[in-house]
Amino acid sequence: MKLLHIDSSISGADSASRQISAAVVARFRAEHPGLEVTYRDVAAEPLPHHSEAVQKLKLASMAQDASMDAVVAAGTDIDAGARALGELSRLDEALGEFLAAEVVVIGAPMYNFGIPSQLKSWIDALPVSGKTFRYTSQGPEGLAGDKRIIVASSRGGEYVADTPTGGFDHQETYLSSFFGFLGVLHLEFVRAEGINYGPERRKRAIEAALAEAVTLKAV
Repeated sequence: MKLLHIDSSISGADSASRQISAAVVARFRAEHPGLEVTYRDVAAEPLPHHSEAVQKLKLASMAQDASMDAVVAAGTDIDAGARALGELSRLDEALGEFLAAEVVVIGAPMYNFGIPSQLKSWIDALPVSGKTFRYTSQGPEGLAGDKRIIVASSRGGEYVADTPTGGFDHQETYLSSFFGFLGVLHLEFVRAEGINYGPERRKRAIEAALAEAVTLKAV
């Protein structure tokens, strides 16, 4: 089994989502001694944002049915093309890790009602027509339905549905919508909520999430 472990918190050792994601991965390691884990810390080593140059390189490669190296070599601005090629290579590497994994564990804290910008850059590497989704006469169809994705979610406040602040949740709702678009059928959240409501509340919330991670079905 191959597992991809993503962390995105900027809080280092104090991060709740990092603690929870590590516990989820430990649970899978315990159940699968031969587990192959790929780890990517997008906060420590952020992926490049998509740029005009990267987008043009992608489109030119598809239009000309040529390798990206050939497109760069034929360009008028070789330096800019080379930089874009390097950025695109890093994005393609992240996509390859996602495609190869059967299980993806994502540490995703809520920042300003959404996800960290570093995590968004990683997510932007994933939607590629023909690889993670495709267009059909009935509309887009996700191609990642065989993957299991577990999100280690941490939130300073309370944002569950049907609460006064539920409408502010653009973290878990966004992740659900995005991975749903990719066809993912097995998406789970292990959540520590209300961690900014004082030390005791933080401790209880994290302990509850860690306890859930320990009993997670890892098959």
